[in-house]
Amino acid sequence: IYTLEKFGDVRLELEFMIPKGSNSGIYLMGEYEVQILDSFGKADDKLTQGDLGALYSAAKPPKNAAKKPGEWQKFVIDFQAPKFDGDKKVANAKFVKVVLNDVVLHENVEMKGPTPSGVTGKEAPTGSLMFQGDHGPVAYRNIRVIPR
Repeated sequence: IYTLEKFGDVRLELEFMIPKGSNSGIYLMGEYEVQILDSFGKADDKLTQGDLGALYSAAKPPKNAAKKPGEWQKFVIDFQAPKFDGDKKVANAKFVKVVLNDVVLHENVEMKGPTPSGVTGKEAPTGSLMFQGDHGPVAYRNIRVIPR
């Protein structure tokens, strides 16, 4: 699912629910993924860049804040878009803060480039939000997008 509107700096609040074993993701600007995965019960020291709350292929969550499959969970994501001077990128995209179920997972994580499987694989000043749903079932509700 893609938004028609394009966003740059944004605060995204949403709830999601997945069944046991499911896998999905939220792509800010269609290019920078926050991972959704059934990671319930996984030990903190076993978490990877593919677990729930990871910045996919960029940063693993420091702790496991996952709820049981079938329960509603909540992300609050403060995101800063990459900055450009004409066609030249002058600042990387940044996850200012990622909170899962009231647990802070990431602060001020710069993204050197887009994560795999984004919409275009290219960086731009704005982009659509993309809600992945092709790796397993996922339900989203109470989606709130606040441009900054």
